[in-house]
Amino acid sequence: MAAPNRTTPQPSTFILLGIPGLEAAHGWISIPFCSAYILSLLGNCLLLAVIKTEPSLHEPMYLFLSMLALADLTISSTALPKILSIFWFKDGAIRTDACLAQMYLLHSLTAMESGFILAMAFDRYVAICNPLRHSAILTHRAVATIGLGVVLRGAVLLAPHPFLLKRLPYCGTNVISHTYCEFMALVKLACADTTVKKAYSLAVAFLTGGIDFILIVLSYILILWTVCMLPSREAQLPALSTCGSHLCVILVSYTPAFFSFLTHRFGPSVVPHVHIIVANIYLLVPPMTNPIIYGVRTKKIRESVLRLFSIRGLPALS
Repeated sequence: MAAPNRTTPQPSTFILLGIPGLEAAHGWISIPFCSAYILSLLGNCLLLAVIKTEPSLHEPMYLFLSMLALADLTISSTALPKILSIFWFKDGAIRTDACLAQMYLLHSLTAMESGFILAMAFDRYVAICNPLRHSAILTHRAVATIGLGVVLRGAVLLAPHPFLLKRLPYCGTNVISHTYCEFMALVKLACADTTVKKAYSLAVAFLTGGIDFILIVLSYILILWTVCMLPSREAQLPALSTCGSHLCVILVSYTPAFFSFLTHRFGPSVVPHVHIIVANIYLLVPPMTNPIIYGVRTKKIRESVLRLFSIRGLPALS
């Protein structure tokens, strides 16, 4: 592990350690990280190409899915190249402005990702609870407005973060025990009172991921109530099956996110490398698995992939 560097109150460079305590295994750890990154790039690019070229997929659910794929691609490309350079070349140096930019992009994009998942939940709610008005409520203009609102919310609420960190004095060390620049990891390096900064970050986390998750849960309570009112099991199962992919995405996205958030703020006894691994799972796994989940479980997407590659003579997938 690199020795802490004594620095000026505002260092020009930070040093990312990677995963403290597991430096000897960085080479091996890089294999699943690199594989996940490649799969994320291929899966999300393919998903975007399919949705763009197939007119039948220009529906609200798939448009929100394309927004989620764009966010996933940007998250992966913001974090993984630097992480791999740490693992492969021990190049942990990152300029302060680049570190703050990476922190802002990762936090704002994860907030947008949460918003797009909420938008998809709203689409499922309208499709099941008010199917006759689905096309009237979720017009292309409404979808674009919701998407723009999600982007602006993430961009605006997270905008103060880099400025708050820029004003802090880092007079102890410039070594970050993490694989990427993260708000709480930087706050812990400061030699000043950070209560207000932590409170603001907590409030933003609640206003984005917290409220989104509550609304998602409420939407599914209403969906389940509506499905239970259907007259037969034969009518209930098709309605619920349309939510299966979205539920998988919710579990994959929110489980590591909440664990990482809670342990960083309320779980100081958690072993540092465990927290950092979970934080990386949050950046790695959802972008990799989301296109796989929808590609495997959604017949329209599977068939569109076959048409995109001009595959002929295959039996219809069901």
